[in-house]
Amino acid sequence: MDALVERARAWIADDPDPQTRAELAALVDRVTDGLGAQEARDDLADRFAGTLEFGTAGLRGELGAGPRRMNRAVVIRAAAGLARWLRDRDGGAVVVGFDARYNSDVFARDTCAVMEAAGVEAMVLPRPLPTPVLAFALRYLGADAGVMVTASHNPPRDNGYKVYLGDGSQIAPPTDTEIAAEIAAVDAVASVPRADDGWVTLDDSVLEAYLDRAAGLLDESGPRELSIVYTPLHGVARDVVLAAFERAGFASPVVVPSQADPDPDFPTVAFPNPEEPGALDAALALATGTGADLVLANDPDGDRCAVAVPDGRGWRMLTGDEVGVLLGWHLMTRGATGTFANSIVSSTLLGRIAETAGVGHAETLTGFKWITKAPGLRYGYEEALGYCCDPEGVKDKDGVTAALLVAELAAALKSRGRTLLDVLDDLALVHGLHLTGQVSVRVTDLAVIGSLMARLRSAPPSDLGGMAVQGTDDLLDPGGPLPPTDGLRFRLVGGARVIVRPSGTEPKVKCYLEVVEPVAGGDVAAARAAAGARLDALRADVSTLLEP
Repeated sequence: MDALVERARAWIADDPDPQTRAELAALVDRVTDGLGAQEARDDLADRFAGTLEFGTAGLRGELGAGPRRMNRAVVIRAAAGLARWLRDRDGGAVVVGFDARYNSDVFARDTCAVMEAAGVEAMVLPRPLPTPVLAFALRYLGADAGVMVTASHNPPRDNGYKVYLGDGSQIAPPTDTEIAAEIAAVDAVASVPRADDGWVTLDDSVLEAYLDRAAGLLDESGPRELSIVYTPLHGVARDVVLAAFERAGFASPVVVPSQADPDPDFPTVAFPNPEEPGALDAALALATGTGADLVLANDPDGDRCAVAVPDGRGWRMLTGDEVGVLLGWHLMTRGATGTFANSIVSSTLLGRIAETAGVGHAETLTGFKWITKAPGLRYGYEEALGYCCDPEGVKDKDGVTAALLVAELAAALKSRGRTLLDVLDDLALVHGLHLTGQVSVRVTDLAVIGSLMARLRSAPPSDLGGMAVQGTDDLLDPGGPLPPTDGLRFRLVGGARVIVRPSGTEPKVKCYLEVVEPVAGGDVAAARAAAGARLDALRADVSTLLEP
């Protein structure tokens, strides 16, 4: 008896989706009839090599049939486990959102059907909307949990299932493992009751409330003269962003026509992530042709924001650290108080600015599930283009409110003949020029990641980029200032540092680099060039360090 084939046939028998049943049946046929049998067997083995792991990002993976893919059977099990976890804690209501990726609406409907049958009230957003609208709706409606069906900026073939708690934050340990245990206890999809109806499809009142709050973050008397080019990268944020800018008193941003409409194939970009090279080429070309002051971009689910500005030679993409620091500085200069937080892999500059301003600062683990737990949080960011500008409204990253606040700052500076780049130079004069970068290695075998981390722990480098390593922090150390996590921080002379960690959402090892260059004689350009050379040397050594 072929155990793998039998497992596949058992899955097919329990799969409620005729499309994925047919997909898996075709693979089984290829294995058993000998036509491309080895290739089909390898594919089948991969689909059944465990289950799609439910963790602090919920579920995320490639669409397809089998337990290691995103499909209706996996989603129904996840919804049933979440419903059981909620019922055990007297949770009575869930709000569900979804983006425009393939099957997002289907997975949202399945979630509502499972919740209603389990006695948990389900409310679903009226159409594909950005993730921050769901995060806002959760607290606005007083729900006990939220589910957002999205894979954010992942490739087109992926989808995901993001879970929030009633306080508006993403799930974090130990909640993720508790829910995962409930999911694992689901015997079969056929055993999960699903209602045919009964859930509530929300109207636009939640969206209107979100827009009112977003626009209300700005100084209503501030300058608004600004020409903006905007792209949603084929995602779902366009209409919300345009409505938010109109409500805040800005002229409507000019939208990149080829990327304006939601499209799950993301046809104009190789990778639907505004951080990726080439993703904003169409927006930058349009901005050049129209003489725009600013380029803004969201990722497909609207929770991240990218910014580009003219620099006299063309257009310069600001890094997530630069935008994060600008937004933090902007809020501080407006008198905001509380804790300003950033993830450990983000620049150390925000902490220096906060210290000078006399406001609180916290460094957290990577991810907004940790950033939003900073006591007294007023603002938080991470270098991957994520900014939490209004934790009382959206306790997560929000690319819409971030875009509004960037525009507010840019317009105020323009009215005084200044730019965002001028502010970055001012900050460099006071705190030193902080320059950050990344090195990433994508793997096909996850075991490579474990081997690499073990090697770096046993034989850490003594110098990197010509700078001596002054100390190594193992972030797995339970005695450290942060909850243990798989990562290493190498502290170098002169304030430079390298952090190495496995990605939480992709099969990658990520390295986060920072150098700090004093600005001698007020020459920021010279300091930037010197920092760039140091960062290049650091990047080269780290790339070598990551080689198998």
